[in-house]
Amino acid sequence: MGAAEPLRSVLWVKRRRCAVSLEPARALLRWWPSPGPGPDAPGADAFSVPVSEIITVEEADTHKKCHASGQWQKMGQPCAFTVHCVKRARRHRWKWAQVTFWSTDEQLCHLWLQTLRELLERLSSRPKHLLVFINPLGGKGQGKQIYERKVAPLFTLASITTEVIVTERANQAKETLCEVSMDKYDGVVCVGGDGMFSEVLHGLIERTQRSAGVDQNQFCAKLVPSPLRIGIIPAGSTDCVCYSTVGTNDAETSALHIVVGDSLSMDVSSVHHNNMLLRYSVSLLGYGFYGDLIEDSEKKRWMGPARYDFSGLKTFLSHHCYEGTVSFLPAQHTTGSPRDPKPCRSGCLVCRQSRQQLEQEQTLRGPPDSEKVEEWHVICGKFLAINATNMSCACPRSPRGLSPAAHLGDGTFDLILIRKCSRFNFLRFLLRHTNQYDQFDFSFVEVYRVKKFQFTSKSLDEEDHTLKDRGKQGLGQICCDNPASCCSAPRSSWNCDGEILHSSAIEVRVHCQLIQLFARGIEETPQQEPCS
Repeated sequence: MGAAEPLRSVLWVKRRRCAVSLEPARALLRWWPSPGPGPDAPGADAFSVPVSEIITVEEADTHKKCHASGQWQKMGQPCAFTVHCVKRARRHRWKWAQVTFWSTDEQLCHLWLQTLRELLERLSSRPKHLLVFINPLGGKGQGKQIYERKVAPLFTLASITTEVIVTERANQAKETLCEVSMDKYDGVVCVGGDGMFSEVLHGLIERTQRSAGVDQNQFCAKLVPSPLRIGIIPAGSTDCVCYSTVGTNDAETSALHIVVGDSLSMDVSSVHHNNMLLRYSVSLLGYGFYGDLIEDSEKKRWMGPARYDFSGLKTFLSHHCYEGTVSFLPAQHTTGSPRDPKPCRSGCLVCRQSRQQLEQEQTLRGPPDSEKVEEWHVICGKFLAINATNMSCACPRSPRGLSPAAHLGDGTFDLILIRKCSRFNFLRFLLRHTNQYDQFDFSFVEVYRVKKFQFTSKSLDEEDHTLKDRGKQGLGQICCDNPASCCSAPRSSWNCDGEILHSSAIEVRVHCQLIQLFARGIEETPQQEPCS
């Protein structure tokens, strides 16, 4: 019997007699209790696991696990094989599970073992050799321990070989990716926070563009996607990228997504200033509140992750607003909207259709420069914050994120403008990030789905003569004249995925599905657990 033919037998799971079926056409392994003499039809108590979510299959040691009960003594010496697979848990978590099947028919066990292994060998998307970067200082400094305890055993079980580099300085991962040969690797894994992921991202994109002869500094350049996937093992302070693409910041879950070879295409934004590439962004590009927050927190790294809470409170009390001009090009190719009730999920139809529509639109339009004839929207004013999000930016503290309906691969980002308002109203807006209410349902908040935007800050010399002094430079920097209103300031910095950009005048464009992750997107609902 070959791997393409259905297989159905009666085997034992623990002390229960079960009917077990394998349908290669559906690539599904199923088993259910069958107390009768023959294999019954599956009922509500049936269990199943897709072949794509089986980690490995191995012959079990029956001498150690053989039951001493009269049941097994009557059956004789059993033969067994163990299926290592994915088990779904609560809140989008995956767990490593094992199911052992027994039988006294040794030939039957070997048939099952051979058939399952043949099916697993056909899964070409699974990585065989990975380059792993570990940031030992990220988050709470547990990156190395997390990898050794939760990730390395799974890689070994799946016969994945690795080359591990524990970084010793900033940008070491980026420099390594730009210099070493990557021909022997099937992907790159980063163990750390969003900063570590950003290093790997920049290294792979820069390497790919250099090999393709693409000038990254050209704003209209069409960037070439990297052929290597990136795996993220969360070990940072926020782990926004991992949480937004998997639905949890659990290391074991991320490791299992890598093992089974999941793939998720994701947009990347390029940030430019004066015909120079500043950085790439995949999550948050924030000016004003989030820019001031990250700039202040960088001065307090000695506080650890608590620095974000302290700097967040300080920035909120400062309540600075910034005057400038935002110009953006609305996205016409996507069917999605920033106010959609349904978020981006695994197998997202909006992302698939948007990419197809964008490719057709570019084919009809011709060269990128011809986009200049399209209508740009211009908005001037005073803003507490300007945020551009490629993804929801969800995290444990903000489960829905800054833009709950943002899509991972639709070739757009959501541009969120928070105009000048009172401290109380701004607090109401911030609190919406932690609950289920519509965070855009305020008169001072505007949100647009765009594919390009520019921002220019009004210089200090040109500001209105009524602007007040920024106040005392101590904790809070609260406006003394009117505590409830904004305090205008000359300019802020940009928070680009946790890194500071000091150039306030920037232009940004999104590159549709430029990179791939070892992920599948957040699944809609947890499926039935595969193990009894």
